[in-house]
Amino acid sequence: MSVQYVDWDLMTNFMIDAFVGYGVPREDAEICVDVLIEADRRGIDSHGVNRFKPIYLDRIKAGIQKPVTEWEIVKETPTTAVIDGHDGMGQVVSYNAMKIAIEKAKKYGMGMTAVRNSTHYGIAGYYATMATKENCIGFTGTNARPSIAPTFGIDNMLGTNPMTFGLPTDEEFPFVIDCATSISQRGKIEKWARLNKATPAGLVIMNDGSTMTDSAAILDALIKGEAAFAPLGGIGEEFAGYKGYSYSVVIEILSAALQAGNYMKMLSGIGVNGEKVPFHLGHFFVAIDTEAFEGADVFKKTAGDILRQLRNSRTAPGCDKIYTAGEKEYLHYMATKDKGVAVNDAVQKEILAVRDELGLTEKYDFDF
Repeated sequence: MSVQYVDWDLMTNFMIDAFVGYGVPREDAEICVDVLIEADRRGIDSHGVNRFKPIYLDRIKAGIQKPVTEWEIVKETPTTAVIDGHDGMGQVVSYNAMKIAIEKAKKYGMGMTAVRNSTHYGIAGYYATMATKENCIGFTGTNARPSIAPTFGIDNMLGTNPMTFGLPTDEEFPFVIDCATSISQRGKIEKWARLNKATPAGLVIMNDGSTMTDSAAILDALIKGEAAFAPLGGIGEEFAGYKGYSYSVVIEILSAALQAGNYMKMLSGIGVNGEKVPFHLGHFFVAIDTEAFEGADVFKKTAGDILRQLRNSRTAPGCDKIYTAGEKEYLHYMATKDKGVAVNDAVQKEILAVRDELGLTEKYDFDF
């Protein structure tokens, strides 16, 4: 595998131009790309440039995702809002949904929005961090294509359903926990499939109860309902898989029940005749203003003190350092901010194909 680094600005401008070429308004394209490039800044390459073409451009081309996002507030109170995304760009409706939640929190202490009929919204941590930048606690989640089996089950019923919190601190970076409620998630499998790498045993359960490791075959089996991810904690109850399963259910309900949206098998993206159809995903966004309690400065210092005490506690034998959520992502950005985006062979080919398709002029070191 050959990995090359592409300048951050070059990659950003290319993706914006490509989205515009596919019909996304430039202002919206800038939001979408900011979410994608933030994933790579944080080292979450499963949700960054790797997914630019297959998850977004290909879906626009297939007609199951609209490039123009005509999001609409269908119900609103002083502290809440229900928003219909009308199958537009998930990042655009989500950016605006969290922005509204933050505005309400700044006025009333707390704000929450619920979104229906949306599409993949990228890394959930982006929206939680929108809140932390405003001295708010951010909480978000989304449902997704069914891929998790309930504890003691084998059917892929629930999405990977991330449960994501962002907490402002007095440090250089906020505390952000952004992870799926499954033991792994589809983006990682997609990455391993591109690299012809096997999936570790125990992450995916087949209909006969055995585990599956062929990454490309797993992606196909997930779509066909022949395999499912184990919930966070693993298969069965031995390592508390029921906890991940139950948290996934919480996110599924909050991503569907508040906004009268779709859920579980309704989110497969496959029509009655096997055709591709819009996913109609649901999200939710919560912002809590720390100023409404004992003040932002008090909250951030206390949060920072807790994190510092955790990191300064004794390490286990053979371990050099203790981390807190958001720290590794910050360190990754600091290490790569002058190097650029890491792009593997498969993504290099996709970038060049999209560039040539749209007649764009960007030049790369990996031009073939």
